Amino acid sequence: MKIEVEVHPRAKKEEIRGEGSYLQVWVREVPEKGKANRRVIELVAEKLGVPKSRIEIIHGQKGKRKILKVEDA
Repeated sequence: MKIEVEVHPRAKKEEIRGEGSYLQVWVREVPEKGKANRRVIELVAEKLGVPKSRIEIIHGQKGKRKILKVEDA
């Protein structure tokens, strides 16, 4: 499954909005050295109930809009 994600780094509160194949994710981390990306993966994994090892960023490593690939169980 592929999910389009719009990331909002440096947020005061962590939150995920949206359903299905489009999510907006607010994270506290700064977009430096992959910190925000790692936190996005953690939050999406929690929301979907899958291990974070099954999620990878396949597009948009350095941008606010990303595409995540979630491997099926």
